[in-house]
Amino acid sequence: MSTTSTASASGARGVARRGGSAPDTGTTPRRRRIRWQPAWLFMAPSLTIIAVFIAYPIVESFRYSLYDWRVGADSQEWLGLGNYTELFGDERFWNALRVTVIFAVASVALQLLLGYAAAAALQRDGWFNRVVRSAFFFPTVVALAVIGLVWRFLLDPQIGLVSGLIERFGGDPVQWLQDPALALPTVIFVSVWKNVGFTMIILLAALKGVPAQLYEAARLDGASGWRLTRHVTLPSIRPALLFATMIMTINSLQVFDLVYVMTNGGPLFATDTLVTMMFREGFENFRIGYASAIAWVLFALILLLSALQLKLFRYRDVD
Repeated sequence: MSTTSTASASGARGVARRGGSAPDTGTTPRRRRIRWQPAWLFMAPSLTIIAVFIAYPIVESFRYSLYDWRVGADSQEWLGLGNYTELFGDERFWNALRVTVIFAVASVALQLLLGYAAAAALQRDGWFNRVVRSAFFFPTVVALAVIGLVWRFLLDPQIGLVSGLIERFGGDPVQWLQDPALALPTVIFVSVWKNVGFTMIILLAALKGVPAQLYEAARLDGASGWRLTRHVTLPSIRPALLFATMIMTINSLQVFDLVYVMTNGGPLFATDTLVTMMFREGFENFRIGYASAIAWVLFALILLLSALQLKLFRYRDVD
């Protein structure tokens, strides 16, 4: 065999190994085998569950929002964007949106401030700090419905423990959940009381991960007090702040259990959120299409706020 023929054969084999097309030598090239990744077989059950119980309902809810979909109706009338047009002209929707935003902003801000303060104060390991941490975190593991029932009983103006203590010190019972001016702040207080332990644990773990060398270097440069917090602590725990803020914001915008159990959206719609309004329209008035439109507006709101938070808390090299 000549040197030229040997080089041509070696080049063809090299091209074939690299996945390219071999030169036309007059013979039929072998077809590449399709390799199935075993990982897909392991993921198939989970992907099936996601497709059936998450992806399909999401698509169907958007389709419902384009119809005047009512439970028990013989036919469903096509509306297009009619539900959204009606929604943006509904005063109760704007009231529910206002209440939802106020609830989310107030509860998230208070949870961050109190959670950070508790984490900074309880950062050292000791038996007393461990007990206090457990006391802060305990309400987090209790269901929202149970928390709502307990606080509804405690704040009852007739038989509640809080009213009893107020009367014992010579005061008059307060209509915590019956007064439109006090109902929303009261629900916000209960939400913060329940969830501040979650924020504390996340920020506590982040604070323990800040290298001590950063504080030492900052003190050598003359930093102390607030400057240490501003230029060392907060930039170092930025990922934890982002995670905690996003989780709390999403949960606050979707609040339902606590409001439904404590006030059911009242009094006079003072605590009516987007989710309680959606529940009422879908499962009490049986307007599935209208309720689906509310759900998609809430989804757009959560998506927008999440994008803003990602931009606000993004890591920069100058930090």
